Amino acid sequence: MLEILHQDEHIVAINKPNGLLVHRTSIATNTDTFAVQELRNQLNQHVYPIHRLDRKTSGVLLFALKPELVAPLQAQFAESKVSKTYLAILRGWTDDEGLIDYSLTNDSGKTQEAITAYKTLERKEIPVPFGKHQTSRYSLVEAKPQTGRMHQLRKHFAHILHPIIGDRPHGCNKQNRLFLEKWHMNTMLLHASELVFEHPITKDNKKLSASLNTEFSRMLQVLAFNYSPAL
Repeated sequence: MLEILHQDEHIVAINKPNGLLVHRTSIATNTDTFAVQELRNQLNQHVYPIHRLDRKTSGVLLFALKPELVAPLQAQFAESKVSKTYLAILRGWTDDEGLIDYSLTNDSGKTQEAITAYKTLERKEIPVPFGKHQTSRYSLVEAKPQTGRMHQLRKHFAHILHPIIGDRPHGCNKQNRLFLEKWHMNTMLLHASELVFEHPITKDNKKLSASLNTEFSRMLQVLAFNYSPAL
């Protein structure tokens, strides 16, 4: 069963597990399980996805329950009227805060403006040798993408040389191998923790929060982070 974060007669939101595709796609032929179908079967009614999360990303995913609400909700995303907050564990120690303004090229070859604001919540150094270093350093960051490009956070953090742990192909293969071999962890540590938008009917401000998945929580403990989300 999918975890439902909010449901009324107009919209529904779930906490998407990592590894679950939002909908069927020609580039992923190795699964027959999709969030759209799973939620439709669970609610016994049609659902209409409003935005996307990568297969490897967990967290808040919003759907309309009526087709006429898709356009106005998607317009909020397109016009950057939706506040999106993510949590990620990155390689190395990041600055206290930063703004990544780095254009990205999509699959069609079109270059688009892409902006991500982030702040560092915690930094940790653990006694695990890595490469020429005797310790390993990691940062827990809160990221707020101000645009919505495909793989934006993954590409942006790789661009500033602090890739997301568990990311492929944008991450650090050596770090990913370390996590797999030492801690049996191969999940991408990126989570859509919060979504704030205007309800299309009531016009109320809706703030939806999603708890961390099991592997993300486990890695917080393994890496000795003290972070405790207030949900």
